Amino acid sequence: MKKNLWKRAAALVAAGTLALGLLTGCGNSSSSGDASAEVYRSLEEIQESGYINIGVFSDKNPFGYVDENGEYQGYDVYFANRIAEDLGVEVNFVSTEAASRIEYLQTGKVDIILANFTVTEERAEEVDFALPYMNVALGVVSPDSNVITSLDDLGEDDQVIVISGTTAETYLTENYPDITLQKYDAYAEAKTALENGNGACWANDNTEVIAFALQTEGFTVGISSLGSADTIAPAVTKGNTTLLDWLNAEIESLGEENFFHSDYEATLIDTYGAEYEEELVVEGGVTE
Repeated sequence: MKKNLWKRAAALVAAGTLALGLLTGCGNSSSSGDASAEVYRSLEEIQESGYINIGVFSDKNPFGYVDENGEYQGYDVYFANRIAEDLGVEVNFVSTEAASRIEYLQTGKVDIILANFTVTEERAEEVDFALPYMNVALGVVSPDSNVITSLDDLGEDDQVIVISGTTAETYLTENYPDITLQKYDAYAEAKTALENGNGACWANDNTEVIAFALQTEGFTVGISSLGSADTIAPAVTKGNTTLLDWLNAEIESLGEENFFHSDYEATLIDTYGAEYEEELVVEGGVTE
């Protein structure tokens, strides 16, 4: 009996040693030593590995989507490719949904999130944001047959479509608690729901709803700016200072060559036209 107990104890110790080795092999973690601490790869580890994992949307045209050839395209993807080029590594795109962006950073699934991530105080407590590269506000799109120009236009039984984990969901929950929200995980699902008449309107980033209305006959953006104006920025795991510092320097350097205007003209101008360029683009991390 004693011999069996000793064998079990030795097995448990070995398993614990293996688990510890796996954790430490995944990269650095915060100094708290907590088992739930975020795991990340430093700038040096990324460069040594030869690749960087960047989280982007795969269904949010024209910011992040997969084209008919299975290739990632869009405003965020254009930026991600340049990051990888300047780091001297290959880029590995990781498809993410809005509600998964923080989780993917905290679990080490991605090194950077570039998925229309609006900067908020609440999110900044969980991730580290780099300098911004785009301006954004909330907007509301609805069918031409019943254009919503004010949230007060909503009837008692009307529901507003939102994407889970977005600023639209947070804003409406905090400021309009009586409005019933119809929540979806994916942008494609939200768009389909609106087209099928499953909600009175869709609230999301104004860039997204404007693009939807321009590309989809029968819909109008009745509210182009809801709540405060915000910015969109890349995010890294909390505490990953080496990658954050490099990313901030990269954004400042790219601003000197008007990179983000070039990005807009390559990926967004067909959707929004030249008239939106100065309003949307943040160059070199400098907001007016």
